Amino acid sequence: MKLDSPLFNRIRVKPEEDRRPRGHTPVCDHPGCGLMATHRAPKGRMREQEYWRFCLDHVRAYNQSYNYFSGMSQDAVLQYQKDAVIGHRPTWKMGFNGDAERFDAQAPIELISEFRPAATRARHERKTAESSRPIHNAERKAFGTLDLEIDASAADIKARFKELVKRHHPDANGGDRSSEDRLVEVIQAYNYLKSTKFC
Repeated sequence: MKLDSPLFNRIRVKPEEDRRPRGHTPVCDHPGCGLMATHRAPKGRMREQEYWRFCLDHVRAYNQSYNYFSGMSQDAVLQYQKDAVIGHRPTWKMGFNGDAERFDAQAPIELISEFRPAATRARHERKTAESSRPIHNAERKAFGTLDLEIDASAADIKARFKELVKRHHPDANGGDRSSEDRLVEVIQAYNYLKSTKFC
């Protein structure tokens, strides 16, 4: 091995003794104890970033008797626990900015509904009344086969069914069976809507 090698200067050898700088280790804060303080213990409520320094025996005794809520009433403890769920931050109800008189979510909807035509308003009211019932894809497909909107009434469904049957029936077309497949689709769609209580 060459002594003038650039790698030789980087070799680290374990020293004979620990050369790390040693800081001053605090003494236990318990009165009359002179042991090294190896553990921290919180000083209490309203002093969250302050700690006592104790030895192992005294920190165990301190932890057994420590009560964060000492000096608080039962109602104050319950309120603290309730606020701890949200991290002690203020919250508001959804859609509420602190000024109940200024914010009314229904006002714009009521204003728009006043200017709707009567037929559109009735369809909208019927649609909102039925909105609690979910519309499935098969029902959407059946309405599409009948060329109707999802909010069509039972009378509209029956009238459209009769119209399409008359248009696509072979007897109405002079025995021509070219639109018979379409007739089968219309009948199946109507029967499905009838089974799901749409008409």
